[in-house]
Amino acid sequence: MALTTISPNNKLTVYKKDFIQEWARSNLFSPYKSTDLTAIFRVFNELKNGGEQINLPILANATGAGVGSGTLTGNEEDFDSYGMRGWIDWARNAVAVKKSERHKDSADLFGEARPWLNQWADDLQRDETIEALMSLPSESAPANLGSNAGDRVNGIRYADATPTQRSTWNSDNSDRVLYGNAIANYNATHATALANVDATNDLFGLGSSSLMKYVAKQAKPKIRPYKADNGKEYFVAFHGSLTFRDLQAALDAAGIDKDARAREGSAMDKNPLFQGGDELYRGVIHVEVPEIDTWVDDIGTSLKTAGANSIRVNPVFLCGQSALAMLIGQMPKPTQRSDTDYGFIEGVGVEMAYGFGKVFKKTKGGTELKQWGMVTGFFAATGT
Repeated sequence: MALTTISPNNKLTVYKKDFIQEWARSNLFSPYKSTDLTAIFRVFNELKNGGEQINLPILANATGAGVGSGTLTGNEEDFDSYGMRGWIDWARNAVAVKKSERHKDSADLFGEARPWLNQWADDLQRDETIEALMSLPSESAPANLGSNAGDRVNGIRYADATPTQRSTWNSDNSDRVLYGNAIANYNATHATALANVDATNDLFGLGSSSLMKYVAKQAKPKIRPYKADNGKEYFVAFHGSLTFRDLQAALDAAGIDKDARAREGSAMDKNPLFQGGDELYRGVIHVEVPEIDTWVDDIGTSLKTAGANSIRVNPVFLCGQSALAMLIGQMPKPTQRSDTDYGFIEGVGVEMAYGFGKVFKKTKGGTELKQWGMVTGFFAATGT
């Protein structure tokens, strides 16, 4: 019996019109962005009406002794204020296709273009938030402001800073930086302080969380907690996956997620033992942002070999109010290509204008630029 074989060119081929896209995580910083005075990432919309830069007034608390029944005239206290400048720049991206190519495409390319570009915009803002958290405060405009690539990160990017600039930042902020699990690890030379972080004593654990909170409370000017309701204060610490993994291991070893979480009602829906997600320990909310690890990888060997015996060191950002300023010139806006070659070329895009800057203040009568609302910690991140 002869069995017919289908010619290869006649075999039915079915093409799915929807793309299978790479998974993209939502911006884990977004819940902490707000125009509220108490927000960690303060959003300022004033530049939507035009302008390239904005002046943000910073005011420290009064610290004078005052007078009792003595003469107040001539003993008034001087405002300790400062004007921080921030800049915005543009970010744009687009997709363009000739009609001849779109006519051949089995998938709905343009149907996917808009969400694809929106995801790009969200990812860019997330990555530049990390860049800003690690940036060194500067009174100068961003290095590449107004260039073809643009520059939306205010200050000096950590990867671009010289060893001297990093040490100056480290010295200016000696009351709000922490190297591992001992304040004594600090050294005025940034590279030396990093080299004091070792893989035995300086993994992130429960004591690290409490120590970072202690440093935040002792800092001058003071770092305001993210929340202060009914006497309860909360800071938020942003981690990469490596230090977050070490924190969770410490929580597991102490049995805290297992023994100290509520069991009543729908508590299981919020218990990190079952759900994962953020961790809360003694007034500090810990948030995992895996792209912090990616940032360390991308800047090369600067932090990947900075610790004792060339171990990797990862940053942890413990934040209170007004840690970062987000300056908005234009929210992400869809765009359309106008030069279409008689309708033969189609293009869709997205454009936005913004700037991220670490909030800082110059010390009264001095030159130090102090980051305002955060403690920067550096901890061993082994196992990679």
